[in-house]
Amino acid sequence: MTKIRSVAIYGKGGIGKSTTTSNLSAALADMGKRVIQIGCDPKSDSTNNLRGGRSIPTVLDAIRSGKKVEVEDIVYEGFGGVLCIEAGGPEPGVGCAGRGIIAAIELLRQKKVFEGYRPDVVLYDVLGDVVCGGFSVPIREGVAEQVYTVTSADFMAVYAANNLFKGIQKYANSGGALFSGIIANSVALPVQREIIDDFASRTGTTIAEYIPRSDTITRSELLGQTAVEYDPDSEQANVYRSLARTLLQNEKKYVPKPLEAGELKEWAESWSDRLLAEKNDMRSGPGPRNVASTST
Repeated sequence: MTKIRSVAIYGKGGIGKSTTTSNLSAALADMGKRVIQIGCDPKSDSTNNLRGGRSIPTVLDAIRSGKKVEVEDIVYEGFGGVLCIEAGGPEPGVGCAGRGIIAAIELLRQKKVFEGYRPDVVLYDVLGDVVCGGFSVPIREGVAEQVYTVTSADFMAVYAANNLFKGIQKYANSGGALFSGIIANSVALPVQREIIDDFASRTGTTIAEYIPRSDTITRSELLGQTAVEYDPDSEQANVYRSLARTLLQNEKKYVPKPLEAGELKEWAESWSDRLLAEKNDMRSGPGPRNVASTST
């Protein structure tokens, strides 16, 4: 069996990690790769855009049913033959949100899903607001070999990425997954790229891809599709293909250097001061010409 490339993609809730992961799966499938995408978010919507906007039963749903769980109860085919799995979460207000990840991984191992389907790539789409309990399983137990994070230039997204770096650093010496790059999402302005680049420089990390903000994503998701399916010739689809090629070729595996709380606060404030100064410079620039004084 060819070695599987197992990748965990983390990101703050709402940052676009599921959009990124599903488009990445679609791009890899479009390149002829066999892909399994495992949604590790309690919302259980990671794979919806690979299946026309339709949700699928989760691993925890199957376990809670009390029936013997078969592979076909938890694995569903999506666009391009991507195999879709949703770990699921507990009933509202009950239990640990990370339990679905633990249960899903245990069940997939018991059922020998990877041996049976022989994927080229397995993508774990993981909530990155907190890196503890079940959410840390993909990086602390050797489930994934490489980790990427989706972030924007917004402070809370950067904050979540920095926390992820701390988790990777903590588990690195005990065989945990290593970092392979930042996926900079919703980059619309040069300054947003500058902020992410500076954060990467400060934390000793690299940029895997810059993904621009695009109406193509809005239109495709309204139809429950990825950009790769909805508009395969679009610039946005080609960005995801570029990311897919990077993922297949990228052998970088390293331990990030997260900023301490005080350092992160100081870094954020320095950018705030810089942006405010630039705004004030623009306001105090040359005013409109006094037409009356120059008339003859």
